[in-house]
Amino acid sequence: MDSRISQIVKQLFAVDVAVHLTRPNSEFGDYATNVALTLASQLGMNPRVIAEKIADELHKTDNSVAAEVAGPGFINLRVSAKYLADALQSAWSDDYGSNNNGAGKTVVVEYPSPNMAKPYSVGHLRPGNQGWAVKRLMEVTGWKVITDNHLGDYGAPFGIWVTGFLHFSSEETLAKDGVYELGRVYIATKKALKDEQERGETALADEVQAWLIKLEQGDEQAKDFSLRFNKISLEHIHRVMDRLKISTDYELGEAFFAARGKAAVQRLLDDGVAVKNDDNSIIVPLEEYGFEVPLLVQKSNGAALYATTDLATILYREENWHPDRVIYCVGAEQQFYFTQLFAMAKKLGIKTDLYHLWFGTIDQKNDDGTRAKMSSRKGVVLMEELLNQAEAKARQVVGERTVSDDDIAKIALGAIKFSDFTSDRRTNILFDWDSIFALTGFSGPYIQYAAVRVNKILHDITAGDGDRADYDYTAEKVVIAKLLDYPETVQLAARDLEPHKVATYLYELARDLNRYYETTRIDESTSGARRARIELLAKVSQVFTHGLGLLGIEVPSQM
Repeated sequence: MDSRISQIVKQLFAVDVAVHLTRPNSEFGDYATNVALTLASQLGMNPRVIAEKIADELHKTDNSVAAEVAGPGFINLRVSAKYLADALQSAWSDDYGSNNNGAGKTVVVEYPSPNMAKPYSVGHLRPGNQGWAVKRLMEVTGWKVITDNHLGDYGAPFGIWVTGFLHFSSEETLAKDGVYELGRVYIATKKALKDEQERGETALADEVQAWLIKLEQGDEQAKDFSLRFNKISLEHIHRVMDRLKISTDYELGEAFFAARGKAAVQRLLDDGVAVKNDDNSIIVPLEEYGFEVPLLVQKSNGAALYATTDLATILYREENWHPDRVIYCVGAEQQFYFTQLFAMAKKLGIKTDLYHLWFGTIDQKNDDGTRAKMSSRKGVVLMEELLNQAEAKARQVVGERTVSDDDIAKIALGAIKFSDFTSDRRTNILFDWDSIFALTGFSGPYIQYAAVRVNKILHDITAGDGDRADYDYTAEKVVIAKLLDYPETVQLAARDLEPHKVATYLYELARDLNRYYETTRIDESTSGARRARIELLAKVSQVFTHGLGLLGIEVPSQM
C-alpha cells in the first residue's frame, strides 16, 4: 500500500516520497498516512487538495481500497481482507520479520557481566535478559554481533574474598558449599569492614588492599587464590547462564585487562591526556565535556579501577573487533559513570558509538503494600533459587496435565523473562508471582499458551487440498493486519533497543487470535476456507516462535 501511494504521488506531482502508514483507531480505518501534509510546503499546495487528489487516484485504480480525507489532509484507508492476505503472502518468507538494515556493521553487546565474588543474583537477571534480546534484535536486522561477558573478576572483590576466607571460612566449608560459601564470606567481610571503619580502624581494609597489590605483582599465593575462587565462581555462572539460555562469544573480564589498563593509563600520562595528582592517583579531566569531576583511572597506590580496565577494554575492542557500536547492558545506577567513560573515549578520539543500555530495578512488594528493590531480606535473591521456585510455580499452573520437565523449564523461564519486557526497560519492574504466571493478560505463559494452542490446531487439523483462491479472509482480517505489522515492530525495537515492543506486539497478536477463535471454528469450515485458515495459522505460529525467540523464550510442546 505504501509503495502504491508513492507511485501515485510520483505520477501526480513528479515527486519521489517515502510513504509511512500508521494504524489508527479501527473506527477511522485500517491505515492512515499524512503524506499530503509532508508534501504541502514542498509543492506549495493546500494539503487537503493534495490528499483528495491522491484519494481520487486510489479509487480509480484499486477497488479493494477505500480512501477518505480527514482534517487538514490526513488520508484514512480501508482495505479488503483479501487485499491484506495477498500482501502478507507477497511479503512472507522463512525469515519473515528479519531485515538487513545493519548489514556490513559490527556491534559488541556486553552482558550479563556478573561479579564473581558472589553467587549469580537476581540483580543480573535484567542485564542477561536485555542483553540477549538486544543481541537477537541486532542479529535479525543484519548486524554482525560479538557478545562479551565482561566478568567482575578483579579488583576489590578479590581482596575481600581472600581476606574473608582466611578470617571467616575454611577449606572444608569451601569444598562443601562452593560459590555460596564465597558469597557468604563476601557479605561477612563487607560487614566486618564497615564495622571496622566505624571504629576508626583499618587493619582489615589494609589486608584487603595488600592482597590486591600482591595479585597485581604476581605473587604466587595470590594467583593461586584467584585461580581457585574464579574457577568455582565461573562454573556456577555458566550453570546459571545455561539455565537462563544465554551465552556469550567471549568472557574477557577485568583481570584480562588489568595490565593493559595500566599501560594505557601510562600512555595517557605520556600524551598529556591524564594528570597525576600529588598523592600519585591519576585522573582524566573532562571539563570540555561538561564534567567538573574528573575520571579517576588509577588509585594513589597504583591499583586499577573499573575505569582502568574499561579504558583497556575500549581500546582492545577497537584494535581487534573494529565495532561500529558497543552496547553496555548495565543498570541505571551506573549512568553517570558511563557518561564520564564515554566522554573520555571521545577525548581519545574514539569514533565508535558507545551506548549504555540501562534499565530500572526489580522491585518486590513489602508487607505493607509498598514497593522496594528486591533484596535477600525480603525473599529470593539468588538466581538458582528463583528458577527453582519458578519451576514449582509452573507445575502449579499446568495442574494435573502431563507436561515434561523440559516444558516446565520453558514455561518457568518464559514467565521470568517475559516479566522483564512488560514495560519500557527504563522503568522499575514489579516481581509478582501471580501476575508473572497468569494465563490471562500480559504474561509469558499467556503468549506461550497461545502459541501452543496454534501448534495443536496445526497438528490436529489438516489443511486439505481445497481451493482457497476465492476465500475472502473477512474473519481473519484483524489477525492478518497484525501479522503485517510484525516486520516494522522488529525494525523499531532494534532501532530503539527496546525489546518490550516485541513483547507488546506478541501480547496483542495472542489477544487478537483468541478473539478470532471466539467467532471462527477452523475444523468446521469448508475445505477451501479450512486450507486458508490453516495456512494463516502456520504463519502465526512462525511469528510466535520468531518473536518469543528474540526475547530468549521458547515455545513449549504442551501446557
